[in-house]
Amino acid sequence: MASKAGDDPDSLMSLCSVFCLKNLRRTMCFSGEQKRLQLRPDVFLPGEICDRLVNEYMDLLHTDSDFEPQDGFFQLFSDPRSTRLTRLQLREDLVRDRDLEAIGTMCFSGEQNRLQLRPDVFLPGEICDRLVNEYMDLLHTDSDFEPQDGFFQLFSDPRSTRLTRLQLREDLVRDRDLEAIGKQDLMELHLTCCNRLTARSLRTLCSFKHSLRSLSVFGCSSIFFRKSGAPLAYDEEDEEDLQRHTVDLDFSFQGFNRLRLLNLGGLRAELDVETLLRPLLALTSLDLSSVHLPRPAFLTQWSERLASLVLYNVELTEELIHTLLQMSRLRHLDISRENQRTSKFKMTRKTLSSIVQSLVDLVSLDISGHIMLDNCTVPALEDVVGRPSIEPCKSSIYPFQELKRPLQFLGLYNTTLCNVTHIPASKVTGSKNEDQILNAIEAYTEQRPELAHRAINQLFDIARIQHCSQLLRALQLVITALKTHKYDKSIQVTGSAALFYLTNTEYRSDQSVRLRRQVIQVVLNGMEHYQEVTVQRNCCLTLCNFSIPEELEFQYHRVNLLLLKILEPVRQDESIQRIAVHLCNALVCQVDNDHKEAVGKMGFVKTMLNLIQKKLQDRMCDQVMEFSWSALWNITDETPDNCQMFLECNGMNLFLDCLKEFPDKQELHRNMLGLLGNVAEVKALRPQLLTKQFITVFSELLDSKADGIEVSYNACGVLSHIMFDGPEVWTMEEPRRTHVMDKMWAAIQSWDVSSRRNINYRSFEPILRLLPQSSAPVSQHWATWALYNLVSVYPGKYCPLLIKEGGVCLCAYQLK
Repeated sequence: MASKAGDDPDSLMSLCSVFCLKNLRRTMCFSGEQKRLQLRPDVFLPGEICDRLVNEYMDLLHTDSDFEPQDGFFQLFSDPRSTRLTRLQLREDLVRDRDLEAIGTMCFSGEQNRLQLRPDVFLPGEICDRLVNEYMDLLHTDSDFEPQDGFFQLFSDPRSTRLTRLQLREDLVRDRDLEAIGKQDLMELHLTCCNRLTARSLRTLCSFKHSLRSLSVFGCSSIFFRKSGAPLAYDEEDEEDLQRHTVDLDFSFQGFNRLRLLNLGGLRAELDVETLLRPLLALTSLDLSSVHLPRPAFLTQWSERLASLVLYNVELTEELIHTLLQMSRLRHLDISRENQRTSKFKMTRKTLSSIVQSLVDLVSLDISGHIMLDNCTVPALEDVVGRPSIEPCKSSIYPFQELKRPLQFLGLYNTTLCNVTHIPASKVTGSKNEDQILNAIEAYTEQRPELAHRAINQLFDIARIQHCSQLLRALQLVITALKTHKYDKSIQVTGSAALFYLTNTEYRSDQSVRLRRQVIQVVLNGMEHYQEVTVQRNCCLTLCNFSIPEELEFQYHRVNLLLLKILEPVRQDESIQRIAVHLCNALVCQVDNDHKEAVGKMGFVKTMLNLIQKKLQDRMCDQVMEFSWSALWNITDETPDNCQMFLECNGMNLFLDCLKEFPDKQELHRNMLGLLGNVAEVKALRPQLLTKQFITVFSELLDSKADGIEVSYNACGVLSHIMFDGPEVWTMEEPRRTHVMDKMWAAIQSWDVSSRRNINYRSFEPILRLLPQSSAPVSQHWATWALYNLVSVYPGKYCPLLIKEGGVCLCAYQLK
């Protein structure tokens, strides 16, 4: 029977590809180091198979909701000796960080170990733009991502790559990076605060003039200058402080005929902006933020074309206002300022009315930061009553009553006008309410961090004192600000403080896993780049709002390194020290042994002991002291290497000193004995505990009533493991082994078997190993008492554990 249209069965190749992808570890792969996928050494995959696997993989990610992304999948194709890739189709929204990190899928190391694109790879513009922009984002946000030398050189040949729209920012971009892509037909190039670019890059810009439609050199303070007396081709690696510089007189925008959008924000006063811009007759959007305009009349050459004009922080004059009123096609006008103190100009009702009357096409206006004269607003008694309205006829601001329609955007931040009732605009920046503040953060973050900082500070007050009703938007805006301005201290201080309140318990249920991970990432970025006390404290406090260790596990190694770095200076701020030690303790509690061993190798044990030593010197037993011992108790649990580090780093002497200095600190004693219980579980280390001094101390602690039975119980546990090794290892004359055993029997008999416990067992294995033996019945008795107490008081938690680990059968065998 003929099949129906659309019912063609999948090919055997397709079926096999899908099966392999869904069963990678059972077919052609195995789990290597750190459980990463690795191709089996006896596997060779030709190009047809590799292409099919990658393209089917991308299709499965899009179409099969049960198919999970495979971490390290692209790394499988990194070695051209065992795989061949020839034709790939990568969907835009799934080209992510992991593809860049596995860049071996597209590249190989050529001469001098420089990255080179494989000769059989062609990447269309959509993919190339995404790769470069994601690369820049990774450099800013991922501390583990290293710059790839020669990365931009990969896109030097337009026959194999296409670049059309790039956004590059800050000092990571060099002249040679732009030169590498000089043959591309760029349509949009946005350079933001790229202070290491010099006049060499102007020459590269000229190579784009036939195609460039949008150009931003905002904050690129050196791009129009060359070093004094130096040729354009000076060595970048020998850069000096560019105090000695001369304007590059050779550059001209002549020939940039397609350029429509231009941002020269921050252009220095030495440049003649009028001469520079004169060839650009077709501009429709111009940003001259913070640019000196001695003769503003030249702007009228675009009076019939310019739709957007930004003059942020440009000193307004009557002449400039007169010029603006002639720009009849303007739809967006920004004449805002950072603050009122630096402005001589006062915004009058007449000026605002003239703007509204002359610029009839306006949909967006920003007059933030201006001194507003009182006659601009309707008196309270005459204001229209009722709910806030955006209808111009009801406007509480007189000049805006003449608008033909409400504005889409109106910037009133740092003005008195934002406080009125009726404002004829869909989106308003200001400080009156949460919506205005969030609009301000959104509008000003990219290029005006000084305003964004103030607005985030106001959001902080709302989250702290009132209630944030637009939580998702608020979090995303603060995260964006922190990412964009990683090196701006004021943003980092206010942003991290706002995150603390925006992630607390009140708002937790409304936050997705992905969003909370983004918060963690920017918090760790702040900790990484700022040793300043306030930033460190805010970041540590914010981390305390997360479930630890579960929510931090995806950054486990990084967060531990950062916390240990904070704790390195023993004279650290007390509050930060306390929070950081608490976090360290929480991070090593309830994690697997691999994590604990990894953290131990970072210097965790030594760091905690250094803190304890410092507190001993100060004769102070505070939370830092107790948390440090608790953290050591947790990190040594079933991890012999960490137990050995404790002994090697003078841990036992610190134990004795703390016991002597703080005889009445019950919590401290419990934590210290819990830790020593872990050490005693390691057979190879027990001989180091078998000294007259230590055994005497443990014996005396059997009588302790501190913290209920906990100190006595833990001391007896330590001695039980020592007794388990038999009488032949007991070489000391005093105290006698039989005497210590008698004290252990007496202590166990004194405990209430129904006692509720301040202890947490992940495994009964160390206790169960004491049962099948005859050399120390008291050890067996301690183990039996411990098991009975735990399963009878906490049956729901410990009965399944006892059954799982074979404890029931072992106990039954002992009764025979």
